[in-house]
Amino acid sequence: MTRERRSAGALSVQQGVPQPPSINPDMLSRIRKTRRRRLSADDYADGILRGNRTILSQAITLIESNLPEHYELAQAVVERCLPASSRSVRVGITGVPGAGKSTFIDTFGSLLTRHYGRRLAVLAIDPSSQQSGGSIMGDKTRMEQLSTDPDAFIRPSPSAGTLGGVARKTRETIILCEAAGFDTILVETVGVGQSETAAHSMVDFFLVLMLAGAGDELQGIKRGIMEMADTIVITKADGANVRKAEMARTEYRNALHLFPPAPSKWNPRVLTCSSLEKTGIAEIWETIREYVSITKSNGWFWERRREQAVTRMHETINDTLKHAFYSHPEVEAMLPELERQLREGETTSYKPATLLLDKYFGREGK
Repeated sequence: MTRERRSAGALSVQQGVPQPPSINPDMLSRIRKTRRRRLSADDYADGILRGNRTILSQAITLIESNLPEHYELAQAVVERCLPASSRSVRVGITGVPGAGKSTFIDTFGSLLTRHYGRRLAVLAIDPSSQQSGGSIMGDKTRMEQLSTDPDAFIRPSPSAGTLGGVARKTRETIILCEAAGFDTILVETVGVGQSETAAHSMVDFFLVLMLAGAGDELQGIKRGIMEMADTIVITKADGANVRKAEMARTEYRNALHLFPPAPSKWNPRVLTCSSLEKTGIAEIWETIREYVSITKSNGWFWERRREQAVTRMHETINDTLKHAFYSHPEVEAMLPELERQLREGETTSYKPATLLLDKYFGREGK
C-alpha cells in the first residue's frame, strides 16, 4: 500500500452507529417549562400539607432568602400553613463543644422514629463564617442513621451571625415542618459559647448536653444557660467515663437546687447517656414527655407558646425595619462614603448614623 493511500485511510471518517429517536421528544421542553414556573403561595402550602418534601425544602429556601421579592411570598406561605402547625413538641438542643450533639441527635432521633413512631424534623444550625458568610452544612453526613430514615427530615441552615447560632428564619421553618406532618422538632444550635436565648424562645423544652471530666464542671457552662435548661444530660457516659459522668451528674444536680423555682413548676433533671452504647436515651424522651404532660396540665405550655408568638412579632418588626432601612436608595448611596469617613477617622459614629436616619425618615432640615 502506498504512503498516499495509508494517509488517506488514516484520515477517513468512519460512520458511527445511528442514534435512536427520542422516546419523548418534547420531554426536555416540559422540564424547562416546569423549572421556569414559579409556584404560588397556594402551591407551596398545598405541597407542604401533602407532605411533599421537595416543596417543603423549596419553601424553607424561600423563607431563608434575603431577596425583597421573596419576602411577601414567603410570609403568605407561612400564613397558609399556620393553622396546621402547633401540633408538635419542639426541643432545643445545645451544649459545649465536643459534647457530641450531632451523634446524640442521630441516636436519639432514630429511637423516636423507630420505637415511638414519631415523625422527626431536625433543624441543624451550622455556624456561618463572619467573613464569607459560608457554612459547612455537615450535619447530614454526621447523622448517618437519620439521613436515610424515611420518617426523618434534616435541614441544615446557616446561622448567618444570628444570636445564639439560631438561623433568622427558624421560627417559620418550624411552622412549615409542623404543617408537613412532623410531630417532633429538634433545633440544634451552634453551641460555641454564644447566648442561647434565641433558641430557648422558640422551643418547648430546652436540653443542654455536657461533658464530664473536662475540668471544673460548674465552670463549663454559663449561669444563664443553666437557668434556661429543662434538663442537663451528661453525654459519653460509657467505658471508663461512667464514674466521671455520675460525679458530674451529682454536681449539676446540687447546683440546680440553688436556682429559684421555674414558672413552669418543673424541676430540671440531670441525666446521663451514651450515644455509642445507646444507654439513657429512652429516659431522656420519657422526661420530655413528662414535662409536656405537666406543663400542659398547668397551662404553662400554651402560655409559653403565646409569648413566643409575641416575641416573633417584635422580631419581624425589627427585621423588616432593618431591611427597609438598608434597602433605601438614598441610604445605600450615602453609606459607602460615610463608612470611608469613619475608617479614616474623619467623623464619629453618631453623626453619620444620625444623617442616615434623618435621610430615611425624611427629617432633613427639620
